[in-house]
Amino acid sequence: MSRRAVSIRDKWRLKKWYEVIAPPVFGNVVLGTTPADDPRKLIGRVMETTLYDITGDFSLVHVHLFFQIVDVDEENLKAYTRFKGHELARDYMKSLIRRKSSKIQGIFNVQTKDGYGLRITGVVLTTYRCKTSQKRAIRKIMGEIITKRAAEMTLDELIKAMLFGQLANEIFEAAKKIYPLRKVEIYKSKLLTVPGPDGKPQPAVVVSPLMYEVR
Repeated sequence: MSRRAVSIRDKWRLKKWYEVIAPPVFGNVVLGTTPADDPRKLIGRVMETTLYDITGDFSLVHVHLFFQIVDVDEENLKAYTRFKGHELARDYMKSLIRRKSSKIQGIFNVQTKDGYGLRITGVVLTTYRCKTSQKRAIRKIMGEIITKRAAEMTLDELIKAMLFGQLANEIFEAAKKIYPLRKVEIYKSKLLTVPGPDGKPQPAVVVSPLMYEVR
């Protein structure tokens, strides 16, 4: 056996498998397992799953979730995550598009009442093709509702509102007064900032401490 093969095998022997745990808003379910020879290497690692895998509801299989590891319990081999964002499957979104109808998309930066900053993308699909002025009015309503509701909710409350339809339903009810609608979706979200120790927003990006070590 070559030295390279032996070296690779020895490296795998040194690795431990950690259970990756979802945040409390998702019931602290196990998202999967991931290996590491140094627990610090897990910090910043991103896990992807679907809302179906967490809830067991097959109608939510198109909702993709992203979680980032922010803390590790080396003794119990557990890695704890934070919600990083979500995105609806592209095939699902394509299936909603119809000819002779309009797609109205809006991207909005919002802040929750507990100090988290997110970028949320909403999509409104009309029954028929509408005018530019109607598109502007619908996009304005969408932005007002998303921004207002985010400011009234904690991060956990906003996550539930985005993923389980509450936010989309509210936009639908308000915007349908402008023009007949077929569907509203919260297509994508991304966590941008988190409250820092001093209460000020800081970037949500988490990286392994090993990146800062002098080699």
